[in-house]
Amino acid sequence: MDNDLIIAGGTLVSPQGKRRGNVLIRDGQVSAITQAVPPDVQVIDATGLFVMPGAVDTHVHLMDPGSPEREDFPTGTSAAAVSGVTTIIEHSHGRPVRTTADLNEKRHYLVGRSSVDFGLAAHAWPGSSSDVADLWIAGAAFFKVFTCTTHGVPGHNPAALKAHLEATALSGAVSLIHCEDESLTAEAESLLREDGRDDNAILIDWRNRDAEIVAAAVAAILVRRTSARASVAHVSNPEVAAYIAAERARGALLFAESCPQYFLLREDEVHHQGPLRKFTPPARARTSDDEAQMWRLLREGTLTHMSTDHAPSTLEQKRDGDIWNVHFGLPGLDSTMSLLLDAAARDQLAYEDVVRVYCEKPAQIYGLWPRKGRLAVGADADILLVDPTAKRTLRNDDVLSKAGWTPYDGREVQGRVVQTFLRGQLIAEEGKPVNDRVGRFLPGAGAVEA
Repeated sequence: MDNDLIIAGGTLVSPQGKRRGNVLIRDGQVSAITQAVPPDVQVIDATGLFVMPGAVDTHVHLMDPGSPEREDFPTGTSAAAVSGVTTIIEHSHGRPVRTTADLNEKRHYLVGRSSVDFGLAAHAWPGSSSDVADLWIAGAAFFKVFTCTTHGVPGHNPAALKAHLEATALSGAVSLIHCEDESLTAEAESLLREDGRDDNAILIDWRNRDAEIVAAAVAAILVRRTSARASVAHVSNPEVAAYIAAERARGALLFAESCPQYFLLREDEVHHQGPLRKFTPPARARTSDDEAQMWRLLREGTLTHMSTDHAPSTLEQKRDGDIWNVHFGLPGLDSTMSLLLDAAARDQLAYEDVVRVYCEKPAQIYGLWPRKGRLAVGADADILLVDPTAKRTLRNDDVLSKAGWTPYDGREVQGRVVQTFLRGQLIAEEGKPVNDRVGRFLPGAGAVEA
């Protein structure tokens, strides 16, 4: 048999369970799941390891082009490969994609710059809903929508959001909605500045809970009433999740993304960490019970999937100014899979859940399924070999992202990706990239070939 290779002796992990089996790979795809080992094939010994599909991270900012001093595709996707992420969907605010010309220019600029496969999202702009259909056909993976002006991108009020969602419903496009009500964040900022506040705690009052809850509730209602399809980005707390779940129960095609920072970082850390905890919405957890509720919502599927919202700045950039003026965002590509594997080792999740929320579900939501996010015949051979017993400490010194730091520095974790394969090619091993820049552009679900 003229086969490329076989990954043999491991335990295959899917949302449906674990089983022993061998994965036969030919021409970059899974060609068989078998108990046999055919002759004359390259054998990768996975004895004692979990065999999982590569992670699909659908909320990534690599600032390239735009602000490559913060992050670029070569560094960011190297971090992705090492951590077990084989597919990303990227959008950068420094040079937002607003037109088909923007999308095509960025796509061609990124040729040869990515270690993993990637899709590109477009930015929704208030008053420009007529551009939705053309961008969707051109291959945009989704539309990023803000409900408050952030990173220089203008926010949508409810009328503008409704117009955008109506356009996506007609074209079949999907949106990722950042939910913070502009009137509430603007009023809070005005009052804080009037009081002369510039202490770190302004973040909690400025990007407040009411602003997120109100915007998420309005967005959820409009998604249902327009028959659109959308995800709410970075859901930070159970009350927001409850509004999303209520509209989903009424028929909304609505998903709820969250990120590790809303499970593992505490609201009060901003007091002493300052800009290193400046992301928005900010951390909401105050107690261990708050964290436990978030893990429960993820296990039960109310929170449908995980992403990093990888939005890095270097330590120097984070320290160059006060809490009002430094960049929002955290690095996350280096750490998210490790944190999810550790959560499984601690019984906060099952390993099957890790595959569901960080591989399968995001691929399904954004039209990458069945090619990505699964171990099955016909899928791309994007495969991780994971040692579930390996223990290590997350450290700034090990971060490959241009950020050079992690908010989880010093945290002990159990579970490590030891090898990462992209379409059957080894792209990372034992914490180091080994086959850089073989990633390809993935057109979105609405793409029409020219």
